[in-house]
Amino acid sequence: MKSTVETLSPTRVRLTVDVAFEEMSGHLSEAYKKIASQINVPGFRKGKVPPAMIDQRVGRGTVLDEAINLALPDFYSQAAREHDVLVLGRPEVDIKEFVDKEKLSFTVEVNVRPEVTLPDFSAITINVDDSDVTEADIDEQVEALRVRFGTLNTVERAAATGDFVTIDLVARINGEDVEGGAATGMSYEVGTNRMIDGLDEALIGLKAGDVKAFETQLVGMEEDQKGDVEVTVESVKEREVPVLDDAFAALASEFDTLDELRADFRERLGRVKKLEQGAQARDRLVEKLLADIEIPVPEEFITAEVDDHLQGEGRMEDAAHRAEVEEQVRSSLKSDFLLDAVVKAESVEVTEIELTEYLVRTSSRYGMAPEQFAQELSKAGQISQLVAEVGRAKALAGVLSRVTVKDASGNAIDLEALRPQPAAVED
Repeated sequence: MKSTVETLSPTRVRLTVDVAFEEMSGHLSEAYKKIASQINVPGFRKGKVPPAMIDQRVGRGTVLDEAINLALPDFYSQAAREHDVLVLGRPEVDIKEFVDKEKLSFTVEVNVRPEVTLPDFSAITINVDDSDVTEADIDEQVEALRVRFGTLNTVERAAATGDFVTIDLVARINGEDVEGGAATGMSYEVGTNRMIDGLDEALIGLKAGDVKAFETQLVGMEEDQKGDVEVTVESVKEREVPVLDDAFAALASEFDTLDELRADFRERLGRVKKLEQGAQARDRLVEKLLADIEIPVPEEFITAEVDDHLQGEGRMEDAAHRAEVEEQVRSSLKSDFLLDAVVKAESVEVTEIELTEYLVRTSSRYGMAPEQFAQELSKAGQISQLVAEVGRAKALAGVLSRVTVKDASGNAIDLEALRPQPAAVED
């Protein structure tokens, strides 16, 4: 097989492939086997019809068409590997010449990943937020702990913001109950706006036993449509929090005094904010690279991806949504091209240990055992995507070590010091 590659644009190439007929012998045999299993010829068992009889029954041309269909993907993939072409999306194949028992010539036009020219990372400066812990930050943590140790007491007054109410809900459209739109005995904190628009306003001022209806937009409704919700208050409870003193510190933590508890929060928050600086540096580096580097994208691929997405949603005619999806696809594609270019430039390889560590961390977010999480990823065909994510994170960590990172006060940040350090080995 001989092949050449021609660059049509930064994101599209044409492969020209010439194949000697003898190289198709395996595909020709597969074609005969496939057709033999599909036809019935008196005197021969199914699948055992000889090639000469197949040529006589269905025609040599049919067999050759099948052989070509089987051969094209193999020779195309071989040519792409030979020229290190990173294909993207569906190829367009054009058979230029085929002569039985002599040769096959075809071309393939396909979208490819563009070459991305990366900058000198040591010349880049990234600014991140300061990591100072304020008294307000500590107050917020202490108050959250205090709330966790609070108790709810039933009151005989009207509900106010911050109270907890037990409620029943019924949703209706044009006076008819909505299927699945009723709930009873729900606990809800007034003022959190975590359920239905308008619910908080309706609850304020209601006592146990009160009923109130209000209009709102229900799930699945268009923007200009409204439904009715009737809420019944079963009970009103207020939260009583403990007094903020040394006794509370001893009750809620391993510390004897409130000052010790606040000092511990200060230390913990300081570590968290420094880790956030690392994450912020990574995100801002990616943002800067995407803004500074011209990364071409294949428009045909984007159009196909957007069409597939909108077709799945049944929103092909929604022009505004199309523009939104197109921007998301374009942005995601540019980010993928950039990160994969960094991976290639850094010659990053993902080890089994790194993959396992990532699996353990990620599976805990989903409340799953690492083994179960890995099985689900494998079933969904997402293992390669997982490997890519680990590789990209590793590559970014590598280039970040060469980038100058400063906080808002102008202090240099040592990102390497933020990484977990291995435990010291005792003699």
